[in-house]
Parts: sequence; structure tokens; C-alpha cells
Amino acid sequence: MAHRVTLIPGDGIGPELAEATRRVLDATGIGFDWEVQEAGEACIAEYGTPLPDHVLDSIRRNRIALKGPITTPVGTGFRSVNVALRQTLNLYANLRPARSIEGVESRYQDVDLVIVRENTEDLYAGIEHMVGPDAAESIKIITRAASERIARFAFEYAVANQRRKVTAVHKANIMKLSDGLFLEACRTVAADYDGRIEFEDRIVDNMCMQLVQKPDLYDVMVLPNLYGDIVSDLCAGLVGGLGVAPGANIGEDGAVFEPVHGSAPKYAGQNRANPTAMILSGALMLRHLGYADVAARLELAVREVIAEGRTVTYDLGGDAGTSQFADAIVERLAATTAPAAGS
Repeated sequence: MAHRVTLIPGDGIGPELAEATRRVLDATGIGFDWEVQEAGEACIAEYGTPLPDHVLDSIRRNRIALKGPITTPVGTGFRSVNVALRQTLNLYANLRPARSIEGVESRYQDVDLVIVRENTEDLYAGIEHMVGPDAAESIKIITRAASERIARFAFEYAVANQRRKVTAVHKANIMKLSDGLFLEACRTVAADYDGRIEFEDRIVDNMCMQLVQKPDLYDVMVLPNLYGDIVSDLCAGLVGGLGVAPGANIGEDGAVFEPVHGSAPKYAGQNRANPTAMILSGALMLRHLGYADVAARLELAVREVIAEGRTVTYDLGGDAGTSQFADAIVERLAATTAPAAGS
């Protein structure tokens, strides 16, 4: 049975990354029926929005989507398509693994972290307004329900993936009510996993320092929306940058998988961009669909091609194009034994 998946190529380098990822995923032996939907800047002239309703309807219908990067203007213009997708579809959990890859230049080795970020509230709820001509106010929303829900997601992920510890990250020493509520909710949920998963908490600024000093002490981290956005990029920096950082946005009724880097419009159409982050996001999609063994096989193929260093993009020290890099991964997949469907 083919899985019907909404494919959103995105802006800039997105279409090239999406095509490379589609070829690689098709090469895994899992059947996909790709429903291509356009979103982003090019849609504004025709639909008046970068995120037309029919794109949302496609994701609701298929319950799974793979998305390339989409441009988000700074300071002006439309709000983030990514934020709109998460809030409209209630994709409450943002999942960002950060794992070292041999052949990717970094100051660290053997980093293996998972960031679980609450996706629907906090300062990213978008409740802000001007207070007079020269001041603006943004309201931070933290609820017990959303905090317990994201904490439980983190603990369930830890159990399912044989992780050892969950760390709640907060600023409850200063924001005693909002972040205090988040921390209290995490502690409540942690009690249900006592004896199975270790639990601790860290203040967010101290957490950033400790991740730079000793990332090996940490495993799964759960954070409110804003801190999660910042710390997940910090962790990506520990393993070589956003170009190798996959991402997933997961809710009860659907999931969207995407690389977390930008659309890099100046490189569009040049066959230069590194598709690793989007391909690894595709591997997260395979795990979500129940194909853990196939996902592991794909991740290994990516890691082996990068470690070998012969057919990699310029940012990884090579001269291969986007499509040639994908070709190398497809060849590596073909050289391995395909597991049984549904494994």
C-alpha cells in the first residue's frame, strides 16, 4: 500500500531539495503517492496568502506532509508559514534531533541530543500589539494542558527510543508564574515515569552554557516554544549546522516533516544545496509511519556517503551537486538488503 503524502516543495532551494528527497525516499522500497502542493511567496499573487486553504486541506486529508524551506520575511510581510501550519493544524510537538555525523566539520564528536519543543503557545502565540507609538507588547501564554502534553510527548519519545533522561528547560527563577507552571507540569508528568526515565531541570541560560561545555551530559530536552527555537539551533550548531538538522512537527491528527534551515534564494536553481536535512527529515517521517528499520537504513546510507566524502556538496567539502549527492545515497541504499515492508 502506498502512503499518500502531501509534498510542499517550498521556496528558493526548496524544490531541488524536495526532488532529491523524493527520489531517495522512493528508493527505500516504501511506496509513496506524492500529492504536490505549492505554498510560499509564489502563491501570494494568486491566492493572497502564502498558505492557501487547499494546502491545509491536503495535509488534513493525508495526515502527513513533507515540506521544503519557505521564506519568512524579517520584521515585515506575512507571518511565518511554519508557525501558521503548526497552530492551524495543532502540531503541538516540534522534534529536533541533533546527532554528530562523521565527515561534517564540528568542534564536537559523538553529540546525540533530542530537542522537544512546545509548538503552539508561549510568545509565539502571536498576541502582540503596539502600546503607543514607540512601544510594543507581546504576551507570553503558558497553559498546564499544553505543558503536560509536550512533557508527556518527550517522555514517551524517550521510552520508545531507549533514551535515558529528560531535562526540562525553563526560566522559572524569574518568570515564576508562566515558566513556573511549565516546570510544575513537567514534574507532574515525570512522576509517571519514575524508575524508567531520569528527570532533571535546568534554567535556560545555564542550559546553553552547559550544552557548549559538556553536551554529553544531556539526552532529551523539553522546552517551551521560544527557548526550544533557540536551543534547537544551538544544538544544530554542535553537530555542524542547520544543513544537517532534520525536524518534525507532530500533532494528534497529522504531522509535517521539514528541514529547519532557510530557503537560500540566491542559490536557487544552481544544483548546489545540501539536501541532508530534508532527507533526514524524510527518515523521521519513515519512523512516524512505522518503518523504523527502513529509516535506520536510510540514515546509515546518508552517514556513510558523507563520511566517505567523495560525492558531497560544497559545504561538506566536495563538488557534487544536490542531485548527484542524492544519487550516491540511492546507490548506497540499493547496495543494502531491503527489509520486509512494515518492519
